[in-house]
Amino acid sequence: MRGKYRTARAAVVAGIAVPALLLTAAPAGFAAANAPADASAAAKPRPPELPTHIEGGAWPTSHVQGVTVDTKRGHVYWSFTQMLVKTDLDGNVIGTVEGLTGHLGDIDLNDRDGRVYGSLEYKAEEAFYIAVFDVDRIDRVGMNAETDGVMTAVHLNEVVEDFTADMNGDGVFDGDTANTPDHRYGCSGIDGVSFGPEFGKRGGAQKLMVAYGVYSNTERTDNDHQVVLQYDVRDWRRYERPLSQADPHRSGPKRHGGKFFAYTGNTTYGVQNLQYDPYTRNWIMAVYDGVKEGFPNYSFFTVDASKKPVRGEIRGQAKPEKGKLLTLRDAGLNDPATGLRGWEFHGNYGIDALGDGRYYVAEGRAVTEDGVKKQEGEVYLYRWTGETPAPFARVGD
Repeated sequence: MRGKYRTARAAVVAGIAVPALLLTAAPAGFAAANAPADASAAAKPRPPELPTHIEGGAWPTSHVQGVTVDTKRGHVYWSFTQMLVKTDLDGNVIGTVEGLTGHLGDIDLNDRDGRVYGSLEYKAEEAFYIAVFDVDRIDRVGMNAETDGVMTAVHLNEVVEDFTADMNGDGVFDGDTANTPDHRYGCSGIDGVSFGPEFGKRGGAQKLMVAYGVYSNTERTDNDHQVVLQYDVRDWRRYERPLSQADPHRSGPKRHGGKFFAYTGNTTYGVQNLQYDPYTRNWIMAVYDGVKEGFPNYSFFTVDASKKPVRGEIRGQAKPEKGKLLTLRDAGLNDPATGLRGWEFHGNYGIDALGDGRYYVAEGRAVTEDGVKKQEGEVYLYRWTGETPAPFARVGD
């Protein structure tokens, strides 16, 4: 899950204090509402030592898009948009899954089956999947996503319906472009994924939450929400199929388990990294900044996981519409004009909550090696502080 101490997967959180073993002093003005979800956290044994920095290598792909860490087995999984990379905690490459022609986005580890799940888009084919990687079988560099038996895929029809929606009724779908009234809620596909409890519940079966990408379009008002679909993946093996990218299959669940809306203002391509954090009981949404006037355009948001969704109006729609609304955590920066709360932090390349107030946060950059243009990825270890504008501090600084 981009949230669990399980084997970690992360994100960003909302106002909460950290146990004494992680913070030398709590930020001024902290209230009870900003305490860790587990009040006994300070009495727990000291967490294990972890590297403060891990390198994911440089690859001839697009930038690092997601990261999930298995602290129990000592593995890190990296999404580089066209490939999945597996390393150990020292950054030594164990294997790669290559040959993807679509966009592999955010990834998360499922504690229940030990596999890594990630968003996978083929917009030209109007096909959107959750890719499922059997990571125990990744043991060498250059494994093929189609032919080496390490990846299956489950199709998400709900995403297709919203992506292809003819919103202006002209009978023409305008395709992969933001400059159109088409795409319901501004849906550009999917990106953020994470395992966690249902919204408003403390425990129970872990559900897969899948967040929409949302086009940046300042001319419309119906694209100001983050949209999240919920799925129970315990029976998904009946849908899983190897993926032929030349002939994409459509095997997947007919229905989702819930569709939810978080009002944040329009962002550029929606939730890049989604993460459940059990330490703060937040659902974290790391985004690329929006550009629409009238909004604070924060770079990430925290949804209060303890609050049940409330049925209400989905603002800005051409026709009045109601849906299940999520509540942003009452912490962080506050924009009086809109009432929106949020933070400023660089979690959009990947973030994994380790469950104890520590987080691995990804960074990436373009590099050139031997004349070949590549993208480099790495993670740094952070701790939660709850301060504004950024609620994290790098461990060791």
